[in-house]
Amino acid sequence: MRIRKGDRVIVRNGKYKGQRSEVVRALPTEGKVVLEGVNVAKRSAKPTRNTMQGGIIDKFMPVPVSSVSLLCRSCGEPTRVGIQFDDQGRKLRICRKCGGEL
Repeated sequence: MRIRKGDRVIVRNGKYKGQRSEVVRALPTEGKVVLEGVNVAKRSAKPTRNTMQGGIIDKFMPVPVSSVSLLCRSCGEPTRVGIQFDDQGRKLRICRKCGGEL
């Protein structure tokens, strides 16, 4: 899976088609990502030490990684991800459209 936490993505299909968001969490074993403000469900929560007040909270539910596309930082377009190696042998993710680093 080539999409990571913190990446800007656009939803390609489903109820939230066309919405741009940021990846909050990546779940590579499940092939899903959690996006901020996308696929929100209402859940009831009991009061705990962390959350002093219980009630109904909004929870971001996972979206299949196949239904999102990465947005390039330099060209701003939805793109596929390519892999290149730099001089030190590290892997770099590159934009397939403009060739810029992601």
